[in-house]
Amino acid sequence: MDVSIPKSTRKPACRSEFDALQTVILCRPEHMAIKDIINGTQKHFKQENINIPVALKQHSEFIDILRSHQIEVVLLPADPALPEQVFTRDIGFVLGETAFISNMAASVRQGEEKVFQNLLDNKKIPYTRLKKANIEGGDILIADGTIYAGLSERTDKAAVRELREALPEMTVVPIPLKEDFLHLDCVFNMISETEALYCKNGLRQKEIDLLAERFEMIEVPEEEQFTLGPNILSIGNQTIISLPQHRHTNRELRKRGYTVIETEFSEIIKSGGSFRCCTLPLVRTS
Repeated sequence: MDVSIPKSTRKPACRSEFDALQTVILCRPEHMAIKDIINGTQKHFKQENINIPVALKQHSEFIDILRSHQIEVVLLPADPALPEQVFTRDIGFVLGETAFISNMAASVRQGEEKVFQNLLDNKKIPYTRLKKANIEGGDILIADGTIYAGLSERTDKAAVRELREALPEMTVVPIPLKEDFLHLDCVFNMISETEALYCKNGLRQKEIDLLAERFEMIEVPEEEQFTLGPNILSIGNQTIISLPQHRHTNRELRKRGYTVIETEFSEIIKSGGSFRCCTLPLVRTS
């Protein structure tokens, strides 16, 4: 499949995790496989591995939901050498009006970011290439001029310094993760200016208290943590895409006035990522 080029001529823009999604980058799981174990979820499903036809069906249904909300979906070409390529969130990110290309820590994922770079080059979209430190987009969240940067096995302290140098007008807040948690968006995700989902087991109390100074922290129960309860995708207008298995979390969201669209993603979850992991927003508008 050839790379899709965005039809939109709008510049990259992303100032939150919950503004209206306009253009988003995905990659179909055509070659998805658990090869090198890089998280606990993959270890659990190593023997079972990925049923690619099922994964493709679920991914296509996800794309259909996005397009039904007039969201432009840009598809990157799937490379047989890149089994984790479905998780486009990690290869780059947009902060404000600046597109960044990540520096991938895991060898199994190195090369994915070059496909994103090719897209930006083809569209003549300027970008900043982060090379001094390891950094992945799953650790980067933004809300109104504040960037929350997870410190994990994939994103280190030097990345925080590099972001601060690149975006002096923004505040970068480092959020250390507990061990065994891959990215910040696996345990924390903002859904509005004042509300956020979180898993208590993934963060130290110090960071929970810090985040609670700004957000009402909505706890995802432990039984929904394994399937990445916080890793929903906000598409704007208080509308959220979530797994049907997350009954408690979805109920709490609806009680707060959110529209929750449930769709199955169980096959892709086996590799340790969900809806946010599989999307790289290029344009969000307030």
